[in-house]
Amino acid sequence: MEKRISLAHGDGGELSHRLIKSVFVEAFGHNNEAMFDASALTIPVRDIAVTTDSFVIKPVFFPGGSIGKLAVAGTVNDLAVSGAKPLYLTCGFVIEEGFEISDLRAIVSDMAKEAKKTGVTIIAGDTKVVERGSADGVYINTTGIGIYENGRKPSLQFTEGDAVIISGTIGDHGIAVLAERGELGISVPIDSDCASLNTMLLKVCEEIDDVRIMRDPTRGGLATTLVEIAEDFSLTIVLNESSIPVREEVHGMCELIGFDPLYIANEGKAILIVPNEHKDKVMEILLQFPEGKDAAVIGEVTGTEKGQLLLETPLGSKRLLTRLAGMMLPRIC
Repeated sequence: MEKRISLAHGDGGELSHRLIKSVFVEAFGHNNEAMFDASALTIPVRDIAVTTDSFVIKPVFFPGGSIGKLAVAGTVNDLAVSGAKPLYLTCGFVIEEGFEISDLRAIVSDMAKEAKKTGVTIIAGDTKVVERGSADGVYINTTGIGIYENGRKPSLQFTEGDAVIISGTIGDHGIAVLAERGELGISVPIDSDCASLNTMLLKVCEEIDDVRIMRDPTRGGLATTLVEIAEDFSLTIVLNESSIPVREEVHGMCELIGFDPLYIANEGKAILIVPNEHKDKVMEILLQFPEGKDAAVIGEVTGTEKGQLLLETPLGSKRLLTRLAGMMLPRIC
């Protein structure tokens, strides 16, 4: 088979057929199935969750993952934080002419491994090839479908005293990707936190009656995500700066280049807001999982009338946090 993607791989002919069969069909386990323009699904319940996302990270391989693992984990997490059990995934590939087929095979293999780990089935896909220089190697678009079991949706009903929890250290993904690019000439020994959180988060939903909301703080980081929650539901949320878990490597890199960890992207963390009386149980569940071993209670809802996010410093002063303004990091997720 050819070593690099050519424009002919996207023309729908023999090379397209061979690429799909040898790279995608083989990895995703549909070798004995006829290929149609749509997949027929059986959805066991009425309430379903659907999400779509696009992944354009550079570089496509980074410490702790690849664009393939990221595409599956990111889509799975979007379903999981909504309280849904992920079932199916579709994927569309936009591949640049000249891209190494061995690299494409590795990316697809990572997708297949992560899908198997999370229990989702990749049921449909598409490939397009664009001219050299028109893309950063490969872009992936996904759609995820999940089901709500036993009505376990976040309630979106908040009261004063609700606890804000983060499932682990923040900023790992953004700093790992930035360091891997080598543009700053700085080496940071840290892996991306890229991971699927569905098993952990569904365990929380099974055991806690009233999870208020869950979100994954990807682009814009922890602060931007919480600002959106605060404004959407007219909440005053106060974070305790000393309680927010940040790795020393991330903190040091941010100080060096003038970034704020609160606004750095994450790809394997979840924010949970839960009733205060359930926070200890939620922490107990999260700490059972490798993905939740650094979980922490980082703040609380102090009001339900004004949408704002405040950060309480170690000295006791408070400052208002806003959405990320501009672009702190080039494209990383």
